[in-house]
Amino acid sequence: MQRRARKSATITATVAGVTALGLAAVLTGCGLASGSDDVTLRLVAADYGDSGANSSKKYWDRLVAAYEKDHPGVTVDVSVYSWNDVDAKVKAMVDAGDAPDMAQIGAYADYAADDLLYKAGEVLSIPVEADFVPQLARAGQVRGLQYGMPFASSTRLLFYNKTLFARAGISAPTTWAELAKDARALKKDGVKYPYALPLGPEEAQAETLQWLLSGRGGYTQTVSSYSFDSAENVETLDWLKTDLVGKGLTGPVAPGRLNRATAFAAFAAGDVGMLNGHPSLMKTAAAKGVEFGMVPMPGRDGPSKTSLGVADWMTAFKRGGHGDEIGDFLDFVYSERNVLDFSHEYDLLPVTTSASLVMGTAKEDADLKPFLAELPLSESYPVGRTSWAKVSAQIKKRIGQAVTANGSPADVLGDLQTTATTLESAAGE
Repeated sequence: MQRRARKSATITATVAGVTALGLAAVLTGCGLASGSDDVTLRLVAADYGDSGANSSKKYWDRLVAAYEKDHPGVTVDVSVYSWNDVDAKVKAMVDAGDAPDMAQIGAYADYAADDLLYKAGEVLSIPVEADFVPQLARAGQVRGLQYGMPFASSTRLLFYNKTLFARAGISAPTTWAELAKDARALKKDGVKYPYALPLGPEEAQAETLQWLLSGRGGYTQTVSSYSFDSAENVETLDWLKTDLVGKGLTGPVAPGRLNRATAFAAFAAGDVGMLNGHPSLMKTAAAKGVEFGMVPMPGRDGPSKTSLGVADWMTAFKRGGHGDEIGDFLDFVYSERNVLDFSHEYDLLPVTTSASLVMGTAKEDADLKPFLAELPLSESYPVGRTSWAKVSAQIKKRIGQAVTANGSPADVLGDLQTTATTLESAAGE
């Protein structure tokens, strides 16, 4: 590995330095004592907190302080931005020729395609690189090489309001037909959103993929190309349009205008019977006194065999030439304790196998175990394709139209397929 080669070269130089200059000079030159060779690493990170009290800035401040205490030659300068801004901030830095050493963001493929990133194996130690959850490690690959290092992950489950279900005399669904039957009973009982279907621009790509997977489809059913217009996908959206939206079972806001945050807030307010949710919804709903249950996403004939898995990514930029220092810091970041601390702080799933095994047996993590169980069965967005960011933007813009009264799932999916194929060809994929 390149990182090991650089360290070997450093050792050789160190031996020569000992002969010529003596031990004190070598220590200074290696950055183990203060001097001109001290290194400052710049990290740009996303904020997972929902208030100043749990801002990610506080998490990074604690972690960096612990690291710097044992690494006096290295300073880590962390800038934290909201998810609305962080990707654009990093892009602006890269475009200006001033890429950070590390960026914890939502996508990596464009930077990898432009040869701006270290491969994971060039910076991480072998045990840390091998510890990533396999599904997430594969999702971090571009053309078979891992550039994206998973940093946070989550899966989706169907949340349902136990109080509303008991009042309507129904139980949690396992199939689409049961979901529709439950939604009809909830609507009859006056529930505002029997099933909340957020296909608005905030995160339509997630809700859409969750449904397509439950119908045995997806965005990339083949290895080589997108598959938006597959028969399975068309059938899934046809069912949504006809059996849920068309029957008035998705609430007063058109799915194409309903965002995830609004749907989550409505669930916490007791106005939603069912919706797809990730782990953070548990805390939000519990804080409002909502009694809820969680089950795997219903499928056509039974519980879906595949769940949506979402990951955010750590990237290491080559511009500063600090591969060894980046690797040492990231080895610390991905230690079992630090991965668990982050996961607990923000109700997310660990991205390493070692931390996942600990969480899976810990009594205090019982509420996260159902999500953890879905991770080996999950499918991620095709983030390794450089076209994905633009394709995702088109999904957010168009997919809500497919389930309107005058919309055509086949036409919308066909248009998305044409757009995706064009973008894929332009990206040279």
